[in-house]
Amino acid sequence: MVCLVLVAVLLLLAVVALGVGSAGYSLQQIIQALFYDERGPVRVVVYNLRLPRLIMAVEVGACLAVAGALLQAVMRNPLADPGIIGVSAGAATAATTILLLFPTLVSSVPLFAFGGAALACVLIYLLAWRDGIDTVRIILSGVAINTVLGAYNSFLQLLNSDNLSSVLSFMNGSLSGRSWDHVYIITVYAFIGLVLGVCCIKNANILQLGDEMAQSLGVNVTFVRIFLSAVAAFLAAATVAEAGMIGFVGLVVPHIARMMVGSDYKALLPVSMLLGAVILLAADTLGRTLIPGMEIPVGIVMAVTGGPFFLYMLRKKGKVSGS
Repeated sequence: MVCLVLVAVLLLLAVVALGVGSAGYSLQQIIQALFYDERGPVRVVVYNLRLPRLIMAVEVGACLAVAGALLQAVMRNPLADPGIIGVSAGAATAATTILLLFPTLVSSVPLFAFGGAALACVLIYLLAWRDGIDTVRIILSGVAINTVLGAYNSFLQLLNSDNLSSVLSFMNGSLSGRSWDHVYIITVYAFIGLVLGVCCIKNANILQLGDEMAQSLGVNVTFVRIFLSAVAAFLAAATVAEAGMIGFVGLVVPHIARMMVGSDYKALLPVSMLLGAVILLAADTLGRTLIPGMEIPVGIVMAVTGGPFFLYMLRKKGKVSGS
């Protein structure tokens, strides 16, 4: 039932996203442009500009939400998120390096972004390893990696201050100017990553039982953690490469999904996937329509709305625990 409601909300938001903007269109005009009129001006705006952006928002939101949910299972910590533990920073560092130092390789940004995310994961696990992997050490190592890579990115931008237009858009997280070519690329990555994420449902549920219980069930906890982290890194890298740095989706969405359906990943992961798509599409639509004549990048909208909401959830949880 929750999934059906989210699908209905997503379809409604899709109609709104296609219709609103500098030029507003009715539902009839949208249907006419998508299915009948192949050359009119409405077709150009709706089909060539707004529809690719809509699909990008849906897929990026779903990927980030699933990545966050998987990392929270790996860490057994609700604060785990691709942006917080350094996975997104690894992808962003690789992509920024290519954009600023090797612009001729811009078509290979997704590949390098995944390599950066994977390398960040490896470093995090190496730093956290001490007679086994402790989830607290993983998070602390991730925060340290995130800080170091953030300093490197700032230094790189300082050295290339005359060529930051593309990088600033990337660091703020934006879906502006996305075309069907971007949609084709992110669809391939999203399909692979989300299918792998669904295959991780059983192991994610087992990790929630604790290491000792999981080992008693015959599960190789270290291998499962590494595999789930690799899937999350793949999803995060794909979104970073195509949409830039967008925070708080992987952090907040799984929390809301748990409030809706509980902690069983059989329900949590599909709901997170749909809810992530809904929230990011709503944020992107809000960002491009809130101020007439000006577009706010979706990464900024998510930071402004997601941060306070997460603080509210923390305070609410603290009050419940205290009572």
